[in-house]
Amino acid sequence: MKLFIAILMFFTFEAFAQEHMLKESQYKYVKQSIGKGKAYFLEVGSDSCNSCQIMSGMLYKITQKHPEYNIHFINVKKERQAAFDLKVRMIPTQIIFDKNGKEVYRNIGVLSASELTGLFDKFSF
Repeated sequence: MKLFIAILMFFTFEAFAQEHMLKESQYKYVKQSIGKGKAYFLEVGSDSCNSCQIMSGMLYKITQKHPEYNIHFINVKKERQAAFDLKVRMIPTQIIFDKNGKEVYRNIGVLSASELTGLFDKFSF
């Protein structure tokens, strides 16, 4: 019975995590828009990575409150060239580009909700 409950909880969490993740953006389209007057936040990861799912879930909530923010999820499991172009060595990686297209921030790993809020305030999204 305990095994059944554990399996049920796992699949319930997986369904919830998938349902509340950022939608994937194709890197070639995001790349064309970077540096055109607005800051961009890239979440670079994979839909099968637990830490990436956590970050994507937090960013999904932010996009619900602030749909005007340029927040994009690049799935390097599907777009390996994007990982190479962005010089990503580990996932999840967060990259912020300023309105001129200059990389101004990079982090590897999971950020807290307060750290994310601070970044969005600091870089004037």
